[in-house]
Amino acid sequence: MKLLGVMGDQRVLHSLSPRMHKAVISGLGLDICYLPFVVEPDQVGPAVAGLRALGALGANVTVPHKRAVIPHLDRLSARARRLGAVNTIVNREGSLEGHNTDVEGFSRALAQAGQPVPGRRVLVLGAGGAARAVVAALAEQEPDRLWVAARRQEAAARLTAELGGEPLALAQVAEPASQAHILVNATSVSSPDEGPELARLVQSLEPEHCRLIMDLNYGRRQNLWAELARRAGCLFQDGLPMLAHQARLSFRLWTGQEPPLKEFLRPLERAS
Repeated sequence: MKLLGVMGDQRVLHSLSPRMHKAVISGLGLDICYLPFVVEPDQVGPAVAGLRALGALGANVTVPHKRAVIPHLDRLSARARRLGAVNTIVNREGSLEGHNTDVEGFSRALAQAGQPVPGRRVLVLGAGGAARAVVAALAEQEPDRLWVAARRQEAAARLTAELGGEPLALAQVAEPASQAHILVNATSVSSPDEGPELARLVQSLEPEHCRLIMDLNYGRRQNLWAELARRAGCLFQDGLPMLAHQARLSFRLWTGQEPPLKEFLRPLERAS
């Protein structure tokens, strides 16, 4: 039996990735086991070495280890190197490669929503690891304006200096939000109890031209961004399509197979 898994902190125990990949693996009749791996920050190196020692096919990498794994890998794809983040490790006969499927996963989820980016105005909230993939994907598609807002404007400034876009502080988002055609939440906050300050800000926004609001999170019973989309009369998409798309791309890297997207989405929709 071959081994796959997802590496993260304690939050990885709530990840839907094992459920999704196990369903796909079972449907294909493959002799592969996919597990969640709780890895403490000071154990990232030994954990990566363990993939090699066990002859694992590879692993997904989630917060907070997407940057931390890089020094322990043998090589990086061009996209992972540019982004400075790895979400997929592939074992090629003992040589560990770092890839990033989040960028393409986001682009495919955005295309699935039917909203083209070229010539549009886009606002991204957040400047962490998830936001890096989003901004990289959006910048490649030549939007008319791309704003990136974060609680600390200097974090947004560092991200946009590397990947493109205009940095803002969260306190400055009202005007861009009123002009944006696409709004993407790449913060960890989607419900009022997760971030009261951001919740108050979201409730005050008036996105007059919005066509789509995307929230990279999923599974919230009360979702601030879904409510904002309802008020604005625009489409809403949560993080499940992106999760499915990036997982499908990772699966192809590990196995050479790319089952239909519905095989990845079905177990996610059942669990959410």
